[in-house]
Amino acid sequence: MLNFLTEYGGTIAIGAVLLVVVLLIVGKLYRDRKKGQTSCGCSCDHCPSSGACHGQKK
Repeated sequence: MLNFLTEYGGTIAIGAVLLVVVLLIVGKLYRDRKKGQTSCGCSCDHCPSSGACHGQKK
């Protein structure tokens, strides 16, 4: 077991760091989505593609 950890420790550490970064990004996107914010960070009033990504509001 110790041999495995010494041989693949760097790969495991980098993988763990990348996993944490991805989870933080997904969590931020989820919280923003619940608040009604878009991923671009600006309003869609003047965006020509607003109908394609948000649909028509009645």
